[in-house]
Amino acid sequence: MDDDLAVVAQQLGRRPRAFRRVAVRCPYGRPAVTEQAAFDEDGRPFPTTYWLTCRQLVEAVARLEAAGGVERWSRAAADSPELATSLAAAHAEQRRVRPELDLGVCGARAGAGGLQCLHAHVAFALARPGYELGERILGELEPLWPDHCCSE
Repeated sequence: MDDDLAVVAQQLGRRPRAFRRVAVRCPYGRPAVTEQAAFDEDGRPFPTTYWLTCRQLVEAVARLEAAGGVERWSRAAADSPELATSLAAAHAEQRRVRPELDLGVCGARAGAGGLQCLHAHVAFALARPGYELGERILGELEPLWPDHCCSE
């Protein structure tokens, strides 16, 4: 755990808030997604349960967002009954996983409309396989993993 905490701190460039555990590891065995507590060490709410820490994935999602990905995937979720159902199910699962804050994926309240942060949806999809919308977003990030560990 201490080693994981040190790697995550290095990945983020700071000590992580509300760190609970590593939820997903990259193919090189390093943290890729962490699970966060509902409240940080100072008692402040931490809105997302799963946090993307792999620098390569964080950068890939940032590029996707910069290219209009949030708006495009928000439209896709609104226009596709399958994706809308997937998003609603993910929000409900998120609230079951961490009921203390009653928030959906990426700290969204039910009915907030649209996606806010693709990083949170990617982290949720990696940590909770079967999330169709998140898995489709992941499909745009190919190759998912770099050819070497980005944490070394």
